[in-house]
Amino acid sequence: MTDGGSEATHLDLAGLKCPLPVLRTRKALRRMPSGAVLVVTCTDPMAVIDIPHLVQEEGDTLVAQAREAGRTTFTIRRRLTIPETVAENTRSTPH
Repeated sequence: MTDGGSEATHLDLAGLKCPLPVLRTRKALRRMPSGAVLVVTCTDPMAVIDIPHLVQEEGDTLVAQAREAGRTTFTIRRRLTIPETVAENTRSTPH
């Protein structure tokens, strides 16, 4: 799957039960660069609550969520972060 010209990372968590899908999703997201796309597939019914909550908590974006044949697929975009050098240049200094 491509999204905006970049390849998405796929994480198949079918068969895992709560809390493993959300824990593995969090671990994968934290290893991804800013703007990257993660596609997660789960069979655990609690994932429809846990993963959107994780996405909001982490500041990432839930791009899509779909359910088909007992599987839920989440497409998540890693939050955009401002590089430290840009952040330093945007800080206001007292006059």
